[in-house]
Amino acid sequence: MLSFRVLGPFEVERDGTSVALSGQRQRDLLAGLLIRANHVVSTERLVDELWAGEPPRTATTSLHNTVSQLRRILGDDAIVTRAPGYLVSVQAESLDVARFERLVSEARAADTPESRARLLGEALDLWRGRAFEGIGESPAVDAEARRLDELRLMAVEERVDAELAQGRDAELVAGLEALVAAEPLRERLRGQLMLALYRSGRQADALQAYAATRRTLVDALAIEPGPALQRLHAEILRQDRSLVVSAPPPSAADQVAEVARMLLAGRLVAVVGPDVTTCGRPEGAEWSRELAAVAPSDRELAAHLTELYELTADAPLTRVAQQVFALQGVGPLYDELHEVLGRPYPPGPVHRFLASLPARHRSAGFPHLLVVTTSLDETLERAFEEAGEPVDVVSYIPTGRDRGKFLHVAPDAEPRVVLEPNADSEIRPGERPVILRLNGRLDADPGRRDRGQFVVSEDDYIDYLAQGELASVVPVTLVAKLRRSHFLFLGYGPGDWHLRVFLRRVWGGDRLDYRSWAVDPAPDPVVRELWRSRGVEALDVPIEQFVDELGRAVDGATR
Repeated sequence: MLSFRVLGPFEVERDGTSVALSGQRQRDLLAGLLIRANHVVSTERLVDELWAGEPPRTATTSLHNTVSQLRRILGDDAIVTRAPGYLVSVQAESLDVARFERLVSEARAADTPESRARLLGEALDLWRGRAFEGIGESPAVDAEARRLDELRLMAVEERVDAELAQGRDAELVAGLEALVAAEPLRERLRGQLMLALYRSGRQADALQAYAATRRTLVDALAIEPGPALQRLHAEILRQDRSLVVSAPPPSAADQVAEVARMLLAGRLVAVVGPDVTTCGRPEGAEWSRELAAVAPSDRELAAHLTELYELTADAPLTRVAQQVFALQGVGPLYDELHEVLGRPYPPGPVHRFLASLPARHRSAGFPHLLVVTTSLDETLERAFEEAGEPVDVVSYIPTGRDRGKFLHVAPDAEPRVVLEPNADSEIRPGERPVILRLNGRLDADPGRRDRGQFVVSEDDYIDYLAQGELASVVPVTLVAKLRRSHFLFLGYGPGDWHLRVFLRRVWGGDRLDYRSWAVDPAPDPVVRELWRSRGVEALDVPIEQFVDELGRAVDGATR
């Protein structure tokens, strides 16, 4: 079987034995076909590339002769005539480029740093020098060689990342210094060198590496290092704990006891996201406007609005709500949201668990819970009501004359707008459960409809973020609770608007001060990095399972 090696000196082999090509034009023609393996390349293009845009009158005849010569060497079926030109037929594993790209793809999908490093090492071992070495000048081949060299450098960087994740810092330093010398403008390699030095106990050398990087970039390109490198420099200066590779985090089961301890001590804030809505649903159950047997998820609510108003399909709720607002006006949007979200949907297992906590807290003499929610429906409040537990509800007002303030609804009391949040003392989260609704709430009273709106559309979120720090308008007792608590995030999916806005509004760009957890059965790399950057541990476990285990731990601690 023929095999082709282009990741270094250009070579052809048959069953492991080198096949000699007799002339430069044969090599150049075969290279031009291999960069588009299994695709037809027109005679006109091949002629243009072989003679650098200045072909003689006999160029086409010469091309046909070269193809005939290659067929005698490689076999009649190696090069196929197909209008308007030729193609070289190559099996995937017969071309080292294809094997290299397959291994890199497998490495990126691997679950562990060890697997990624091994696969990337196998991919890089296929390289023997500069791609297409020995091939004459050709814009097409040169462009492919540059593409492959960039892929090689990316694979090198990704392998270094995988090896850094394994804690192999000191042994990487020498190799990284050589890579930086060869590729002085690649900031990712510079950052990896800085990180390896810092983790090896060479903080001063890491800072000098940054200074050298800055000098190089300023002298060569008159630019400063990019944001990622500047951020790493700042983290090294403050000795940020996230830079140090720690042992693998404990499993979710191992952390349940710690979460239960913080919960019972009154030092945990539960943050309930939109994905909690679908927890505990019977298999195959979906929301419908007619039956209303279960509360709608954001996806189902977006699909309903899309169908009702004949909008663009497969858009997230924020985009759909923005389209309804733009095409129909705010009235129809909020009328439909009130109709759909105001129904008495049955609580799910997370809602019922949270509503069961006040009784457990009272029996043990523990402080009550603060629950923060970005959900739009009122299923959480209904769970507390069914459990017979009075609760304070504090909700954001996104529209009307009180826009940007919070509304406090206490049991058996008239709703009141919190006018002086820094002096407000009527909300005492330790004495009674409090639900803090960051995205607004329903209000069944038509006279107060301006207090019953939601942060739901893209414009709503933009306005929400533009108003500055949320802590300046939240009642001071709740701000104090938020600032001194651990957090348990439940029901936030990949790239969730609610999550990102909540973190930005409450903490700005800072990390949480207390150890916190996020329960997500399948966090994607972006979300996992978001949690890590905020100092939150992502627990890969179904929400229902975690809540069930947490309930048993709480029961065991209160007996």
